Amino acid sequence: MKAEHTLEEYEALAARCKALAHPARLVILQILAERGTCVCGEVVEILPLSQATVSQHLKVLLQAGLITGRVDGQNSCYCLNTSEIARLRLSADALFGNLETCC
Repeated sequence: MKAEHTLEEYEALAARCKALAHPARLVILQILAERGTCVCGEVVEILPLSQATVSQHLKVLLQAGLITGRVDGQNSCYCLNTSEIARLRLSADALFGNLETCC
C-alpha cells in the first residue's frame, strides 16, 4: 500500500490532531465557530478555567494553525483559520476514507 501523503504532511496532520486532543480546546473551537470571532476574555467567562489556562490552550491552537489571532489594545481576538480546518478535514477524510471497506 502506497502512502497518499508525504511524511511532512502526516507530521502536520499529527500536530493538528494533537492540538485537538484536549476537551477545552474543542470547546474553544466550538465557541469560535459559533461566534465568528471572540475576545479571549469571553472564552474565559464561558470555560471554568483560569485566564492563564485558556491562554495556553489558545497558544496551542495558534501554533497548530487552527486559529488566528491579533492583539487589539489589551484584548486578544481569535477566530478559526477556516482554510486550515478545511485542510484538516480533507486530510482526515483521505486517511480514514477507506476504513469502511477494510476488514
